[in-house]
Amino acid sequence: MILTTTNTIEGYKIQDYLGIVTGISVNMPKATFSFKMEKYYESYEVKINEVKEEAFQKLRDNAIKLKANAVVGICVDVETSPTSGLIFVSITGTAVQVL
Repeated sequence: MILTTTNTIEGYKIQDYLGIVTGISVNMPKATFSFKMEKYYESYEVKINEVKEEAFQKLRDNAIKLKANAVVGICVDVETSPTSGLIFVSITGTAVQVL
């Protein structure tokens, strides 16, 4: 599966546009207590990357259901809530078949 933020894929021709697909993941990291803010930020970064990867997997799964072999025009939106620690990742793109 080819995933790209661009609207075209160099060396490939888009044969069919199959529809818009999304992948959404929400997670609230468990509280980690540390006196070092650097360690806290590192753990938060790891958690954001995990949630983002889960959203990409859901995007791929939804594209496969449409018989797509690529997703173009991908847009990633990451939202966090400093008060609750909630992480929300939404990924949207266009499922296509390429040759």
